[in-house]
Amino acid sequence: MRTPMRADARRNRELILKAAGEVFVGEGPDAPLEDVARRAGVGIATLYRNFGSREALIRGVAAATLAELRGAAEEALAGGDEPFEALRRFAHTALNLRIGAVLPALSGRIRIDEELAELRARTLRPVQELIVRAQRAGRLRDDVVFGDVPFMVMRLTLLLPGGGFAEDEALAHRHLELYLDGLRPEAARARGAGLPGPAITAARFIRATDRIVGGNDG
Repeated sequence: MRTPMRADARRNRELILKAAGEVFVGEGPDAPLEDVARRAGVGIATLYRNFGSREALIRGVAAATLAELRGAAEEALAGGDEPFEALRRFAHTALNLRIGAVLPALSGRIRIDEELAELRARTLRPVQELIVRAQRAGRLRDDVVFGDVPFMVMRLTLLLPGGGFAEDEALAHRHLELYLDGLRPEAARARGAGLPGPAITAARFIRATDRIVGGNDG
């Protein structure tokens, strides 16, 4: 049986993961781990006690990002909002996780093994439920499929060349509201035509994230 982490140890681990995500986005996954420790406000020995290698830290960042995304979706489901507002709240929270910046920064450095694949599946289920609930309530256009929402968030969190994230984040939340308006049934009726491009099903989204994170062409 695993011994529960002390509150201070858990906090250090969370600080390291947050700092690592920021450093890897800014400097790449080969950035000095001393930079990560410094940003987290811990010693390098503390970093290595939590993550024995660079690869373990990179994997930890990916797993933490998925876990936070899952938590955001589950919180939106349980929040009692009407279905479209729940989806909207999730999208804004997910945007703050910077998945479009973090995951590509780790490209080619993570193997999607059984454990990570299961974590991803557990993350996708509540996101799918948010979409289905909004469509059943008539609040989300029928031609929206699973991958449209997470891909929308990922694209909005790609860093703009030469820009600081604080500015990018403000723009991203503004633009997300414009995208969300386009997901409503009224937008589909006003346009009077179907969506262009391929439908991003859950299976297609999984293959795409395999390429983004794993850095392969499969």
